[in-house]
Amino acid sequence: MPRKRPPRWPLPHMSRPEAPAEPVEPIIPAEADPAVKVPLAIEDWLAVILLAALAIITFLNVLVRYFTDQSFAWTEEISVFLLIVLTMAGGSVAFVRNHHIRIEILADNGSPRRQRIMALIANFCVLAFFVLLTVLSIKLVSDEFVYEETSPAIGVPTWWYSIWLPVMAAAISLRTLGTLRRLWRAPLPKADGGQA
Repeated sequence: MPRKRPPRWPLPHMSRPEAPAEPVEPIIPAEADPAVKVPLAIEDWLAVILLAALAIITFLNVLVRYFTDQSFAWTEEISVFLLIVLTMAGGSVAFVRNHHIRIEILADNGSPRRQRIMALIANFCVLAFFVLLTVLSIKLVSDEFVYEETSPAIGVPTWWYSIWLPVMAAAISLRTLGTLRRLWRAPLPKADGGQA
């Protein structure tokens, strides 16, 4: 029995599939960083270094487990620490660049005045949270220092790990203050498109 050839494209009853539509806006906006006094490159490079260290430690642990059926005892402890500091550094940068998670239907709809009020409220809430986190985590670090707690896997003082929580929370608080200052001083556009 002879083999049938596949039909040539396009068939009369079929049309060629359309190329996927371009997204309405780019996934990563191309706008420039906001004007800040302390460069965002600090948190950017910190995040890059932490992510690279986390990837290397995890990869080495996988190799050791694969070839020896054992693992380094310290890798989980260090990986969790690096992940927490990485999250805080990335959160700081994302907040300044306005790439943080938010409910856009509330934040981006309405008049420019309403959007500004919503942004100010959100920033004040974030500031209150991170100031409180800074204060409470300083208490945590001081307790760990006074009571000389040590980590279970390595046996180093736990305050070595937790000292970064108040440091990064204070950094996010300062970044939030800068964002609030820029929001407060920004001119409000008029309804006709000019500046107020």
